[in-house]
Amino acid sequence: MAVALFMEGLDTTIVNTAVPAIAEGLQVTPLSLKAVVTSYILSLAVCIPVSGWMADRYGTRRVFGIAVAVFTLASILCGLAQNVPMLVAGRILQGVGAAMMMPVGRLAIIRTFHKSELLRAMNFVIIPALIGPLLGPTVGGLIVHWFSWHYIFFINVPVGLGALWLAHRYMPDYRGDARRPLDVVGLVLFGSGAALLSWLLEIFGEHQIDATSGVLLLALSLGLLGAYFLHARETPHPLLRLALFRVRTFRVAVVGGFITRLGVGGMPFLLPLLYQLGLGMPAWQSGLLMMPVAAAAMFMKFMSSRVLARFGYRRILIVNTVMIGAVVCLFSLVSPATPIGLIVLLGLAMGFFNSLQYTSMNSMAFADIDVPDSSMASTLSSSMQQMSMSFGLACGSLVAGWYLGDLPQTDRAAVTTALHYAFLTLGGLTMLSSLSFWSLRPGDGESVSRGRVPEAG
Repeated sequence: MAVALFMEGLDTTIVNTAVPAIAEGLQVTPLSLKAVVTSYILSLAVCIPVSGWMADRYGTRRVFGIAVAVFTLASILCGLAQNVPMLVAGRILQGVGAAMMMPVGRLAIIRTFHKSELLRAMNFVIIPALIGPLLGPTVGGLIVHWFSWHYIFFINVPVGLGALWLAHRYMPDYRGDARRPLDVVGLVLFGSGAALLSWLLEIFGEHQIDATSGVLLLALSLGLLGAYFLHARETPHPLLRLALFRVRTFRVAVVGGFITRLGVGGMPFLLPLLYQLGLGMPAWQSGLLMMPVAAAAMFMKFMSSRVLARFGYRRILIVNTVMIGAVVCLFSLVSPATPIGLIVLLGLAMGFFNSLQYTSMNSMAFADIDVPDSSMASTLSSSMQQMSMSFGLACGSLVAGWYLGDLPQTDRAAVTTALHYAFLTLGGLTMLSSLSFWSLRPGDGESVSRGRVPEAG
């Protein structure tokens, strides 16, 4: 799983860094290329709900291997793309493969390790995977600086082949205790509603759309998601069992994480734009400035277990969310006159606090989940996580585009100002999201952070 996550993280960060170069090569504006990023994340959100059912039905080893193979093949297709629609199609197929890799791999970890070992096991997997985001910006910047952007996707091929061999040799083959039918109606309702809502956010940021059409599309997407909610309450085997939200720690972790990611989900896309379009840096230098984020995130993984055991989930999530919002706001002060050292410090702070936040939310979600529900919990949390990332990226791009207005994206001063206002807006939203963690209790999550069994009642 670590190798697969390394490949996924490497691919994502390389693409984010290479967006301006891809836009130049395809003769489009950089902000219009958010479809290349959002289409990948959106296909993740739509396809992840099926992953739990497939793992229960066909086994974790087979599904994980197929997912790695699909992701590797899609990477080749992305590298061969000659226009934006071809690239978007390849990214959608990549998302389908990634949609199976992450939740199925996470399920294998949850089923293998006891809750008291879960935090260490997740960190053990994530630390090597963070090498991808650490190398991605630099490798991507060097490739687009010296070669064509097409080559950034071919790096995944040898890594994917290695992950396939490891999956065949070492991945455990867990299956569900009982076969359950696939909720096709639920898949159609949830998938179409999530896809339409994300597309609506994108179309608002890129094209003119009249208010009537926008309201109708919004009502339709929310209606489809609402229809799934009603459907899930009635069917005995729903695609996503919403009853798991009755578990307080799971509900707070997933819903609070969703709101938090709306504020920070667009940063990996907006920061390279700030460095390259706003500050005029070449792609390779922009990539180097993204490395401190991944380096600090990796460093925090070694400390997160002790920090959570010392301070508890409630205190960490409330304070840390405010700190993330403050760091996002501080990026509004970055200008061509800002010393590189200060930008590096901001990147380190962003990676440090983000890493602690994601570790806390992802691990606390499973603190009170029973083993028979682990597959559904992994699928549901992964679906909500990817939807929040998709919406967060669209939200960040939408806010930046709104502040830019009708000014050309070639105007460096206008782009910088728009991004500064976007950082202030997203940072404020992130700080407000800390309110969602106030409902936690001091002892919540101790079955994971301290290996304690929660008392009844």
